[in-house]
Amino acid sequence: MCVQLNVPQKRLSKDAVKVWLIREAIGNSIWFLILGVTLYLNHLFSWKEWIGWILIGIVILSVPFTVWSFIKPFLLYKNWRYDVDEEFLQLKSGALIEEYQLVPMTKVQAVATTQGPLLRKYGLYSISIETLGSSHGIPALPKEVAIALRNQIAQYAKVKEVE
Repeated sequence: MCVQLNVPQKRLSKDAVKVWLIREAIGNSIWFLILGVTLYLNHLFSWKEWIGWILIGIVILSVPFTVWSFIKPFLLYKNWRYDVDEEFLQLKSGALIEEYQLVPMTKVQAVATTQGPLLRKYGLYSISIETLGSSHGIPALPKEVAIALRNQIAQYAKVKEVE
């Protein structure tokens, strides 16, 4: 018997892009601050010449990665999909390499919602789904959708709520 599954259609919140862009901006700022301090220390203490060349090489390599980090959130949002039914949790993600995950509801052991400071600012939650051998997640869903989806997955998987 072959089960015919449709490609997942449900999307993340549009605010996911904002959260991911802010996270990338913070990470890149910290990285370039560390790199700038290291370059300054190299200049101040006249380290060996090859150290300066390595630092310049790192700066040159960091620029395309920084540009990519501001393009990637748009591609991730465009390609991220999920769907849930009584039998499976379907996840589709990936900007350059598409990844399809099919999680049987009978294998789900725990489901939880999480919210960090950036997600909280936009009223978003992430859902984490734990199975015996792996962990799966759905990032950046509006509060009502995330809680309803968490409860729906728990009901389908027959997960007991821990008090």
